[in-house]
Amino acid sequence: MKYKYLLIILVALIAGACSKFLDAYPNGDKTRDDVFAYQESVQGLIGRSYDYLGSDYSGKNYNSNETAYLECATDNAVRRSTTDPIVQFAKGELTTGGQSFTRDFWKRDYDAIFLLNLFLKDNRGIKATVLIKPDLNALVVRRLQGEAFGLRAWAERDLLKKFGGKELGGTRLLGFPIVTEPLDASKDINMERNTYDACVKQIMQDCDSALKYLPIAHRDYVYDADYLKDKKEFLGSVNWNRVDGATMYAIKAMTYLSWASKRFNPSNEPARWDSAAKYAAKVMTFKTTASPNGDSYDPTKKVDFTDVYDKSIIWSSRLAENDITMEQVFFPAAASGNGFAPYGDIGATRELVDAFGDKNGYPISSSTVYDGAKPFDNRDPRFYSIINYNSRTYIPAYGSSTSIFTFETWEPDAQGLNGGKDRAGNGNNVRTNIYVKKFLYGINWKQSGFQRRPRCRFNIRYAHMALAFAEAANQIVGPNGTLYGYSPKTVIGTLRSMKTYEDKTGIPAADPYLASVATAGKEAFYDLIKNERRIELCFEGERFHDMVRWTNDAEFASLYNKPVHGIKTIKNGTGFVYDLTWEVETRAYNSAYMPLPYDEILRMNKLVQNEGWDKWK
Repeated sequence: MKYKYLLIILVALIAGACSKFLDAYPNGDKTRDDVFAYQESVQGLIGRSYDYLGSDYSGKNYNSNETAYLECATDNAVRRSTTDPIVQFAKGELTTGGQSFTRDFWKRDYDAIFLLNLFLKDNRGIKATVLIKPDLNALVVRRLQGEAFGLRAWAERDLLKKFGGKELGGTRLLGFPIVTEPLDASKDINMERNTYDACVKQIMQDCDSALKYLPIAHRDYVYDADYLKDKKEFLGSVNWNRVDGATMYAIKAMTYLSWASKRFNPSNEPARWDSAAKYAAKVMTFKTTASPNGDSYDPTKKVDFTDVYDKSIIWSSRLAENDITMEQVFFPAAASGNGFAPYGDIGATRELVDAFGDKNGYPISSSTVYDGAKPFDNRDPRFYSIINYNSRTYIPAYGSSTSIFTFETWEPDAQGLNGGKDRAGNGNNVRTNIYVKKFLYGINWKQSGFQRRPRCRFNIRYAHMALAFAEAANQIVGPNGTLYGYSPKTVIGTLRSMKTYEDKTGIPAADPYLASVATAGKEAFYDLIKNERRIELCFEGERFHDMVRWTNDAEFASLYNKPVHGIKTIKNGTGFVYDLTWEVETRAYNSAYMPLPYDEILRMNKLVQNEGWDKWK
């Protein structure tokens, strides 16, 4: 972490950014003190931090890519490239030469932390003048002060989520080096990692500090109309997708949830579970009741990932205009005639497909309507809004209701049958024959009158809080108990029965399987919650961390060091035969933990590597 932060380089980086958040430095020759003499520069420290924290793995250019590509380190997805560092990590083949994805995570978080610390140092940011009118200036700098603490908490949580783990050669659970001062590049830097517990405490402190300055939400309705009238340029909905009070409570809930989990809570302290439930419930209640206009979020309605103002959002990323990257990543090469050039980079696994139950909510292992010979029939309604598969037709999201694409994944045969255009191994197609539908608009981007819309990543949404609450509260009161106004069973039931992403009816509300599992008790219900998280949050960057926090070392190896599968398709006359045993890639993790960047370990002899990475020390 020996940063080469000569200020002229910092200024150049900030001045070169393009963001709705960013006010660039007026020129590139200012000293650190000069930064606070220019209102654009002061706000630019916060704006550039948003940019850093919104940047993705290996420079992918759409805000959701990091979460999608991280799924390829789990049993949910396979990447087409077999040499990508994330793939090598999952296969146990990652060398120090492939440290790029961990280094990118580490660097972008600490890049943001440096700027935030510069803003917070000696309260210089909040003392700055960014507007001429004193009353309006006070509003803006208070908000920026809260954002600085809040964004630092988010960066710290990201570091803890990705790098928190057991030390190599020891027994301590470690987090990241806590840095609350802007580092001096003229001095040697040799930081050590703080304990996991200390990192949690730091995140909580930053959240609490942010809450002193931020409104509960950047919404017009949280202010008196007369008060807001001449301040709308600076308060309320104009600050949508900046962190706010609800974001801070959500970060607290998610951090406590991790800290309460098996791997990081060896003594199973119930207070951690209780805190996770408390803060998640606080956000849930706010989201569903706060609006005086009767338009609060309704958790029975669909989530629309194509709507950057979807009411389920708690905090979203900055917008990406006219972006088609997710279509390129998730569609097969044959879809290229529809306004973009897809390359089938990420395919879902059969293991993820199997996580979806049947249309009545039962697991396929105990279903009376599921038929393994027809694996795509009679499935959980959510399956159809997340997965594309052989012979499925695809209809554009806008305009005509006529199908314009059919997925064809069958194999060629010895009798001269040509293979399906979208099968694995046929050019730029996924390796599993299972395509991802989640997040996508539709594919006919050349359609007359089609208007491209901006996109964003839902950093935190209502489902994150609902699932966090259910998991935590189940540990305290069981499935049917009530805590902070909710019961785990009711919350999970709502998620299962809500409208799908395609606005179709979900699992029937009666849900006898849910009732039977709740009756079976806390442990059975915990297993159900884990599966619900896997389904609801797939490709949103949670699966790997869940795999880690739910297990100890032996359980992690036993559950996840095994092959993942695709679905091979054989055409049989007018029908198909599906091979569900087709192995595509084998998971063989060296460790449950990601390695700290190798170059940082070399620079700082106090920095201890994570367990399992002996060759990276």
